[in-house]
Order: sequence, then C-alpha cells, then structure tokens
Amino acid sequence: MDVDEIIKFLDGLGGVLVLRPGPGDGSPETSWGDVFVYYAPDGVVPKTQPFATIVTKDYPGDEGSRLNRPDAFRLNLFAGKDAFVSWTGHEPRDPGPDDADPSVADTVIAHPVYGELGWLAVVNPGPRTEAAVRDLLRTAHRLARGRYERRAAAR
Repeated sequence: MDVDEIIKFLDGLGGVLVLRPGPGDGSPETSWGDVFVYYAPDGVVPKTQPFATIVTKDYPGDEGSRLNRPDAFRLNLFAGKDAFVSWTGHEPRDPGPDDADPSVADTVIAHPVYGELGWLAVVNPGPRTEAAVRDLLRTAHRLARGRYERRAAAR
C-alpha cells in the first residue's frame, strides 16, 4: 500500500477529512508531506486529534522508524484498546517487550512514541499487513465517528 492507496481507502469510509499540509497553506513546514485524517463529515477540522496520520520523515525523538530512507513512511492509527492489546499482547500503559524494531516494514507494532496512549503503527504497509491495516483503519474510523456523534449530541 502506498500513501495514495491508504487515502483512497479512507475517503471511501465516509465523513473523512484528509489534510495534506504543504507550502502556502499556513501549516508549519515540518508537517509538509505528512497526512492527518479526521472524522469530520461537515468538512471542518475538529478540535480533536486525528484518528490516523501518515508521517514521511523522522521527527526529533522519533527517529527509530528510520523514515529518512527513500520512499519510507509510517501509518499511525488509534484503533482502541482491544486492537492494541490484540496486536501487541499488552495494555497500552503497560511496558511491552523492548524487542520490536520500529523500522521493520509491513509489521503492526505499538507506536514508538504514542504506544502508551494506545496508538499502533506500520512502516510501509504491504502484503503482510494490508488486510489488517484496512480492518484497523475501519475500527479507528468507527471509534472517531462515535466520538464525533457523542460530542454533537452533547451540544
């Protein structure tokens, strides 16, 4: 899967707002090239975290995925506690095994920085993880939609 395939899949889920920061749009230069995905059926960026992101470069303190390699990117998503435990074998705030190499492609892992918050990550999703990534993105979308609907009902 490449970045455009992931975005096309996400667009098909409905109510998705995809932001791709770039020159001239007022976004910080550090975010250019990355992708931020929200559940926002009204097309307005919500005051919440995205439910998925795609990062295309190393950030300070997050160099372990080695995204400085040609064509490397990392899909990050929040699919909830159950999915996190299923994929990692431990609770988000519990220390997991230290043997996961965050630079290995096509492998679902706890996010190297936000894993303790329940985020999962996949560097360059491919044939091994494509079906899982689609399922995880559907779950992340469903959870984001639920949060959106609860907030809307509370207004």
